[in-house]
Parts: sequence; structure tokens; C-alpha cells
Amino acid sequence: MDKVLILLAGLPGTGKTYLSNVIKNKLGSFFELSQDDLKEYFSDIYGFHNLEEKQEIEKIAWTKYYEIMEQKMQESTNMISDYPFSQKQKPYIQNFAERYNYKVITIRLVADLNVLFERQKKRDMESTRHLSHIVTKYKKGDQLSDRSNADHLLTYEEFITRCKTRGYHLFELGELYEVDVTDYTKVNYSTLLEKISLSYTFRINF
Repeated sequence: MDKVLILLAGLPGTGKTYLSNVIKNKLGSFFELSQDDLKEYFSDIYGFHNLEEKQEIEKIAWTKYYEIMEQKMQESTNMISDYPFSQKQKPYIQNFAERYNYKVITIRLVADLNVLFERQKKRDMESTRHLSHIVTKYKKGDQLSDRSNADHLLTYEEFITRCKTRGYHLFELGELYEVDVTDYTKVNYSTLLEKISLSYTFRINF
């Protein structure tokens, strides 16, 4: 069986987490590696008092992310990871994949930017969204009853600029599949997984 790394790339609000769950249900066992989960974990451990400290926690999370990725590749573990990947991450992941002889699949999710902003805004307002993402000062246990008062919410202008300048929509590594998720009801996930399975040896549960 091929050793496989699936990268779910795409802008915030494209449904990467949902697709990750679909893939794990249909294509067998994958170790899920999430940079967001690591960032939330370290935010709870260390907390932060300003943007500079928040950025330091993100660096710690990335260091741990790559450490875990290499460890799991040494163990020949199939992995899936979702993030708005860009050129920043590409050389590190490519190096690991080549060193440990991994097949890489990039599923790049794209959508209308106005639709994505509304999804992002809605997600940030949900109580299940980790508070550390939308504030500049945080310690574990903090709560905010009205999340619209958070001081690190993305404005529309910031969101659009980030989407257009960071190259999220251009990222690819290995075999590329691009899916438009502007309208979730029009996405045929089963067809996508069938296409992937034609190239790689997976345990399929359709």
C-alpha cells in the first residue's frame, strides 16, 4: 500500500475539516495533523498578552507540526492535514515527502471570496470556535459572551487582501485535485474520492 499524505488546501471557510472527516470515513485510517489544533493547544498552555506573543505561539505550533509530520513519516503512517497552505510550508513538506518516499495528494478547495468571508465571519461567532483565534489577549478559560466585540476579527478588506496575496489558491504539491465549494450542495465528494482511489491503493468503503 502506498504511503500517502493528503493535503487539504484552501482558503478559510472552504470546508476542509468536513472533507477531512469524509476522507477518513471512506478511505480508511489516517492520522490527522492539524496546525490549528496545535495552535489552540499551545494557546491554552501559554496564553498570550499581545499580537507578538500570539505570533510566537504560532511559530511554536509550526515547529511541533513539522516534528510530528516527520515522526509519523518515519513510522510510515498515512496522514491527512488541512490548512490554507502557501509557499511558506511547501519546501518543508516536500522535503519530508521526498525523504520518506510519500505520495502526496493536494485537494485544493476554491470558492467565491464573498461567500467565504460570510462563512468565516459566521464561524468566528460560533461558541465552538476557539476564542484564541479572534482576540489579541488570551488565557485558558477566557470567555466572551458577545464575540462581535473580539478585537482580532478579520475585516472584509483584510480578508480579501489575505486571500489574494498569500497564494492560498495556488498551492499544490504532488497530484492536484481542485474542487469549487462555493455551493456545497453541488460538490460530489464520492466522485472526488473515486478519482483519487484510481491512482493510489486505498481501502475504500463506498
